[in-house]
Amino acid sequence: MAATASVGRKKLIVSALCKHLPLNPNVIPADGLESDVKSLYLNISKASGHGCNESDEVMKWVAFAEAFPETPEASFEVLKGLNDELSGKSVLLGNGLKLSEADIIVFSAVHSSLNTLSETNREQLPHVLRWMDYIQHKEDFGDLFEKILVRVPEFEPPIAKPTAATEADSKESKAKKTEQSTKKANKPETEASADKSSKVEEKVTGDKDATKKKPTGDKDAARGNTKPAQTEASEKDKEPSVSLLNIQVGLIRKAWKHPSADSLLVEEIDVGDAKLRQVVSGLAKFCSPEDLTNRRVVLITNVKPGKLRDVVSEGLVLCASNEDHTVVEPLLPPEGAKIGERVSFAGIEGKPEDVLNPKKKQLEKITPNLFTGENGVATFKGIPFMTSGGPCTSSILNGTIK
Repeated sequence: MAATASVGRKKLIVSALCKHLPLNPNVIPADGLESDVKSLYLNISKASGHGCNESDEVMKWVAFAEAFPETPEASFEVLKGLNDELSGKSVLLGNGLKLSEADIIVFSAVHSSLNTLSETNREQLPHVLRWMDYIQHKEDFGDLFEKILVRVPEFEPPIAKPTAATEADSKESKAKKTEQSTKKANKPETEASADKSSKVEEKVTGDKDATKKKPTGDKDAARGNTKPAQTEASEKDKEPSVSLLNIQVGLIRKAWKHPSADSLLVEEIDVGDAKLRQVVSGLAKFCSPEDLTNRRVVLITNVKPGKLRDVVSEGLVLCASNEDHTVVEPLLPPEGAKIGERVSFAGIEGKPEDVLNPKKKQLEKITPNLFTGENGVATFKGIPFMTSGGPCTSSILNGTIK
């Protein structure tokens, strides 16, 4: 026999839904809590005037909340299943920009169980914790739920391996320093002595001149110059948001080899505009033109157009690669995604720039945060690339994205 939600849990679900819609919780009388979660949801939705979503997907999560077990052991097993469900998406329903009633209901149902789990068990539910943390920051529940503390791992950028060119530069620099040191060591005593005398004389003369006339504005000028420099450094180091990128779902209509570069392919990509977009990609070693024709891809469409070996390129196809870069493949949007739609990231809002400024190196600062997870889902700092049909993926697990 399936479990049914307790009165206490149903009271939490009602209160959370009423805060979300918003609606006075007194619309449901005390004896009304004897109804099942589905009936409560339908009554609250109708009373709010927002309309009621009775789709199969919503009802699936309503039934989940109704049947969620009370005992710690059983609830942990069900939470592991929920964790698997959330591994490929940021929220249960929708794109996360506005939370769905399904997310509110399930959050309310599982909150107390998750809050009582041991740290060891919590570590096994990273996707559930990420989802819970997003909801508790996105929705204002007041004092209805105790905040669940979630440890957010710090991102450590990969350390670039020195190339042959940088090693050569380093050796040349060391050789110059050695040569300078040798010249200094071999300098005649008389010349060194003359240099020393000259420096002493300059110091004494300088000190006297300073005593005679001290410019009052030097320190202030120095201080004044420091602040803009610090501000400039701060702006330079500021990490740009992924929302600056216009990442769209595209369909490659045609692909062919670059006429003068063996490592490059040229693609004509449909992103929903009247004109197909031409893009040059370094994929010739990994894909054939036939592999790419009629394939869905994800591409950045607001990079500055330019020429690669005399062929115009108007975008950047995002690809996942393994650690040693021997396997590379374009990210794959789901079949349900619409051609031309913009990829979104739950909790990150903002308008993309019309054209990225290459001098600001925005793209270079964002791409180190793009990678595929253990399940192949493409992410920015762990937040999935989401479309109307679900997340974008790759067969390359734990890979980098560029």
